Amino acid sequence: MIRLAWRQFRAPAIVALAALVVVGAFAVITGPSLAHAYDVTLAACQPTGDCTTAMRAFALNDSAIRAALTTLVVLVPVLVGAFWGAPLIAREIEAGTFPLVWTQSVTRTRWLVVKLAVVGLGSVLVAGLLSLIVTWWARPLDLAAASRYDSFDSRALVPMGYAAFAFALGVAAGMLMRRTVPAIAVTFLVFTVARVATTFGLRPRLLAPAQLVQPLDPMSTGFGFAASPSIMLNSLFNGAKSSDLDPTPPDLPNAWIYSDRVVDGSGHDLTNTVLSATCPGLAPGGGAGNTPAAPGHVPVGQDAADAAHECITKVGTTYHQLVTYQPASHYWALQWAELAVYGVAALLIGAFCVWWVRRRRIA
Repeated sequence: MIRLAWRQFRAPAIVALAALVVVGAFAVITGPSLAHAYDVTLAACQPTGDCTTAMRAFALNDSAIRAALTTLVVLVPVLVGAFWGAPLIAREIEAGTFPLVWTQSVTRTRWLVVKLAVVGLGSVLVAGLLSLIVTWWARPLDLAAASRYDSFDSRALVPMGYAAFAFALGVAAGMLMRRTVPAIAVTFLVFTVARVATTFGLRPRLLAPAQLVQPLDPMSTGFGFAASPSIMLNSLFNGAKSSDLDPTPPDLPNAWIYSDRVVDGSGHDLTNTVLSATCPGLAPGGGAGNTPAAPGHVPVGQDAADAAHECITKVGTTYHQLVTYQPASHYWALQWAELAVYGVAALLIGAFCVWWVRRRRIA
């Protein structure tokens, strides 16, 4: 049965292996020169005692290639789930071959367990090897960027968990829907929802976060903030800003800041009502005349800046900035924890598929 499963899986496995060889060859050819350039840049800036500017400039090197490889690692798990997992059972049902397959000397339970083991292990290996290659190649750029969590989903261990989960999810979708194409669509949809919920909802809570309390700085606090999709999703799961006062997040290299609030001593958030009452001459969010749109963030007139600074100083007598984040030291613990979450989820879904196929009549 193992030999039969491998023969059926051999073609996609060879294609995946060839793609890994291409990516690996590129990494081997270009990786050492990238690492050498990082060492040279670091050696040149260390005598000055300030490498921030040099490292930020170096992190922009090969940005397009880095983004492409990162995207590839993110996409591979859901692709193997959709195109390797979804057809596993659905294809047999659509073709009408399942009565023949499941009435031979090999039981349906053994057939499915072997299939899940062979193809599932292949999915995990492909995602893991690709992640290993990209993590090694991009290490100098990641170190220079000092924003380790920005590429958390496409580095180290977690892509293997994503691949296992996506594959099991695809198998379950194909089994329940009995049609390959709809199962592929459902796999993409459910996997995407699960990943978003994990990134913004579960991951911040896997380990107890650190918190930083600091006074409001009039020079780095403005009004209004950018509503990017990432910020909006993060606000949905971790609490949105309740006022237009927007302090600049502190510089915490390689930390993941996912909550930046203005609160009072009791932990209550600053609201626009309180902000307007404290600073009646300034309309939150900016306005006409001398009202500053974003002091400390974009250039404004001196009168507007002085008025904004005075407002922020008043607010600062009662409120302060509360930053909640996962420090760099939690990175590997979070990698292992998230890998375990997705691995357990994959095992549970796989067990459900075995139970369903064994106990249910599929006709």
